[in-house]
Amino acid sequence: MALVRVALDARSYDIIIEEGALDRAAAHLAQYARKDRLVVVTDANVARAQLPRLEASLRGAGIALEPIILPAGEQTKSWRHLEQLLDALLALEIERGDHVVALGGGVIGDLVGFAASILKRGCHFIQVPTTLLAQVDSSVGGKTAINAKAGKNLIGSFYQPGLVLIDPSTLDSLPPRETRAGYAEVVKYGLIDDPDFFAWCEAEGHRLLDGDSGARAYAIERSVQAKAAIVADDERETSGRRALLNLGHTFGHALEADTGFSDLLLHGEGVAAGMALAFRYSARLGLCPAADAERVTAHLKSVGLPHNLASAHVKADGAALVAHMLHDKKMAAGTLPFLLARGIGQTFLSKDVALDDVAAFLNEDRAAA
Repeated sequence: MALVRVALDARSYDIIIEEGALDRAAAHLAQYARKDRLVVVTDANVARAQLPRLEASLRGAGIALEPIILPAGEQTKSWRHLEQLLDALLALEIERGDHVVALGGGVIGDLVGFAASILKRGCHFIQVPTTLLAQVDSSVGGKTAINAKAGKNLIGSFYQPGLVLIDPSTLDSLPPRETRAGYAEVVKYGLIDDPDFFAWCEAEGHRLLDGDSGARAYAIERSVQAKAAIVADDERETSGRRALLNLGHTFGHALEADTGFSDLLLHGEGVAAGMALAFRYSARLGLCPAADAERVTAHLKSVGLPHNLASAHVKADGAALVAHMLHDKKMAAGTLPFLLARGIGQTFLSKDVALDDVAAFLNEDRAAA
């Protein structure tokens, strides 16, 4: 078992990484059960694959599991399903001192976290992420949100969980595409400020994707250590350091918007294409060696992740994609900060990027594909 602490004073919490933790969940969760029950929110897919394991462990400790099962997919991060979830939690008489368990991927974690932040002005919640993307990224750091017609994650709050319980064995039930999408967020940590970790990804990433337990445990722990340190330093993205975690997301969210936030392009796939675009745009500006941009593109391509507009199934031109970016929640005084790079492991925040130049770059990148 590995333990990583997110140090946020009174809001501090632990991330527990343990193979098979779901089968021993009662040992970690019993202290959070009130009235000998835990309310668990999940989606239909995870309910079939993982809920019985959690329920068996809790039942063995005399804890009843009250499930709320929502549809699977990005469309669940919506006003409609937020209202449905809140009504269900109220019907179960959730109190402010209760902990609601989010069992699932990033969609469930984001939705449950946001619901917890506003229900009775705030109850507690626990993240039990079951996808690689959620385990290495979205379950840690307290960003919770739903999507709006204007864009992704535009309605939400910063609200930290009380615990993150990660069982890498849940990845065994994932389709390979889901694991690849999560792997994009693993690669991100190397590209931000850890070139040695990116080199590890180049050499060993295929082992993680093939299900090697040692490789995935190492990647998960290294990733959450990196994110925990950044979150502890800049919880609400005020100093600029936490913004580094958005590498690939400005481009990626625009690609997701163009594909309708659908299964045509998973979030991690959008991030992968977005990171490749960010590095190639940095090289175009003369900031980043072309060889580094080529390494990023080559690695993402080698593991089957989107690396350009065509492989992301995006048909819009540069102007239309930039129009999506104008709804980005990071917009400030009409300026959109971009995560660019001076090389692998040298990501930085730029606040002087001309959006018409970004549109021209996207058109050029499409033509070159």
